[in-house]
Amino acid sequence: MRENEMRVWLHRLWENRRCPPNTPPVDECRNFFREYREAVVFHFEKKPEKPEERHEWARGINEKLLGLEREVFLAGNQKAFPLFMDSCSLCKNCAEDRVKCRNKRSARPPPEAMAVDLFSTVGQLGYPIEVLHDYSQTMNRYAFLLVE
Repeated sequence: MRENEMRVWLHRLWENRRCPPNTPPVDECRNFFREYREAVVFHFEKKPEKPEERHEWARGINEKLLGLEREVFLAGNQKAFPLFMDSCSLCKNCAEDRVKCRNKRSARPPPEAMAVDLFSTVGQLGYPIEVLHDYSQTMNRYAFLLVE
């Protein structure tokens, strides 16, 4: 990744209010996960034509995960919570802080923001995951749905 691309990526990471440092400490994450007994892992593959296409793709996936969360809840599971496959991305421009968030009820963090070692977790389950060296490679992205 070129230096300029890295700066853009870091800026997007830090401006998103559902990513570190705006997430709970590791101990709180651990306690959060103890509230759930099941987790579904979703694997998504994409080889975008242009790098910026992944954000719109992620937004669509995240919206579908919210719909699934509602369906699981309405099916009688009092607690269902998705961890998005990417930063929240529900809004094209993230608010400056959680108080100003336009989608407080729908915003969810990605697994990495909740102290999940994604490489180790999905690797142990036999899913493909690797560090990509350029945008011509296929992305393997992961989301989770936690259920009480």
